Amino acid sequence: QVQVVESGGGLVQAGGSLRLSCAASGWMFVFPSMGWYRRAPEKQREFVASMTSGGTKNYTDSVKGRFTISRDNAKNTVYLQMNSLKAEDTAVYYCAVSGRTADYWGQGTQVTVSS
Repeated sequence: QVQVVESGGGLVQAGGSLRLSCAASGWMFVFPSMGWYRRAPEKQREFVASMTSGGTKNYTDSVKGRFTISRDNAKNTVYLQMNSLKAEDTAVYYCAVSGRTADYWGQGTQVTVSS
């Protein structure tokens, strides 16, 4: 049974930084892909960043140059370092992990950026 838990959210001023963590358990193998989505108030959930087990990274345009995704395959943990945060980054951030035949989601962690 796969369990996905995010942590690291909080309140930060514009221009500040936060580091999100996501730990996945209940899986004996390396997840092919791990990443992050976010949902801002009154907006659709959107893709933020992902990283494959082979090291390929993808980012949505709005966070390129500010956010960095990384992962520890041995621990099945993925991180999102968020720098130069903007008010527009305020959202609930969700961790998503892809197994061989299914995707799994965490409950989300709130990131609030004050301007």
